[in-house]
Order: sequence, then C-alpha cells, then structure tokens
Amino acid sequence: MTPDDILPTYERVAKGFARSRDRTLYERRWLDRALGYAPGRRVLDLGCGPGLPIASYLQDRRAEITGVDGAQAMVALFRQNLPHARVLHRDMRGLDLGEEFDLILAWNSLFHLSADDQRAMFPVFAAHARPRSVLVMTTGPEAGEAIGQVEGQQLYHASLSPADYQALLEGQGFEVLAFTPEDPDCNGHSVWMARYLGVT
Repeated sequence: MTPDDILPTYERVAKGFARSRDRTLYERRWLDRALGYAPGRRVLDLGCGPGLPIASYLQDRRAEITGVDGAQAMVALFRQNLPHARVLHRDMRGLDLGEEFDLILAWNSLFHLSADDQRAMFPVFAAHARPRSVLVMTTGPEAGEAIGQVEGQQLYHASLSPADYQALLEGQGFEVLAFTPEDPDCNGHSVWMARYLGVT
C-alpha cells in the first residue's frame, strides 16, 4: 500500500464510503471557527469527496464552494449532492487554479500524500490564499506512516511532525491560530487552523 494507491482505492469504494461516512458533523466547531476568521465565503475544499457533510454544511452557511478531488467517482457524487456548487476533477498536488479563496480545507486528504508531496502542498495553499484567508487541515499527531481501512480496502496515511508543519506554514506566510492533536471533541482528529498573512 503506497500513496499511489489512494485515488484508485477511492474510485472503487466511493459509493460505499459515501454511505458509511459519519454525518454527525463532529467537524462543526472547527468549521464555524474557520468561517468566523475567514474574510469571506469563497471555499476551496481539497479532497472534497462526496460533499457530505462538510461542503453541504458550509454551503448552507452561504459559502461558495469549489470542490477538488482526484477520484472521478467522488466528483460525480459531489455533483449529485451539491448541484449548485462547483467541483473539479483534479489532483490537489500541483493544483493551480489561478484563484484566491477565503477558506481552504484539506480535511482528511493531506495525510494521504507522501511526506514529500505534503511538503509541496504548502506553496499550493499559499497560491490560493488572499490576505487573512484561513487554512484548516488534518494531519497525524506526530511523524510517521500508518495503514488504515475504508470499505475493507487498505489506505495509506502519513504525517510530518508538528514542528515540520509549523515551519512549512510559517515559511509560506501562514500564522498558526490553533493546533489540537487528537482533538477529543472532533472524533480524535488532529486539526490545524492557520491564517494567511503573506510572505514578507
């Protein structure tokens, strides 16, 4: 199991994933905080999956959503679930939309990339941010690799150290607003929130 297996796996399990995906919206507190900090309502959702529950929740709060997913099956489900949102079949790695957003999400997506590909995402985040844009991402609580499961299929996960993530964020002009490893109020997710100040 390697990072290259992630997109083919999600292509195979997209419908089952969408059916079983937790919709209790345990992410709500982080999403509400992010909307409170963000300068507007343009949202870039990287690794958007089927759009439920996160993108749907944000759209209900007047956000203008652009979803991006590398699995065509996920894009098709997103389009069905949020017909009035924009969704693009693109790999988040090296993404260059030529647009800026108020809120950038990499929820349960960044950690499927290899360590080197994760490092390369931080300029991508910055390229799609405007002053005071907010970035929310989930990582592991510490450096390492792990194999999880979805719909009976193995899934690769990797994480850098918190110190590495902080340095990468600051190096691209982001100010860390919060980091909660294994947040007990967010189903054990390790969540970062940062604000873009620009590179000085």
